[in-house]
Amino acid sequence: MPKHHARKKALAGLKNELGIKHACAIALLDHADADERETLREYLATYVDINTYKEAVDYLAQEKNDPRNQLLCDRCGWTNGMVCPECPGCGCYNDQCSGWRHHEYADDDPDSDYDPNACEECGAGGGGDPYGECCCYEDEEEAA
Repeated sequence: MPKHHARKKALAGLKNELGIKHACAIALLDHADADERETLREYLATYVDINTYKEAVDYLAQEKNDPRNQLLCDRCGWTNGMVCPECPGCGCYNDQCSGWRHHEYADDDPDSDYDPNACEECGAGGGGDPYGECCCYEDEEEAA
């Protein structure tokens, strides 16, 4: 008896939270893969044009089949859509390649010291202080 009561509460919660019909809530609750279930739930909660379980599953299939989302490197986890055109391509080269793509995805790397707001030479303006002044080129300006 308590098992069925918990299921009814879970179904009611999904229907209220996501604004979906009972059949969609059942399908979502019974989805076999837990990771996919969370992704489907996120799609239903986030995207305005995804209103049913079937639409969410179709969108997930589309995302999985997109070549840009296919894994490029097993070590760093970069996908084909993240490839850097200036080096062999993946995040394993973050310390070796100064290409823009590595800076774009540096936020995903907790060990990275890259700060997009900081001066590359002295670090001024970084660390959450966008008003820090860079003095690297003052001598050159005065000489000119």
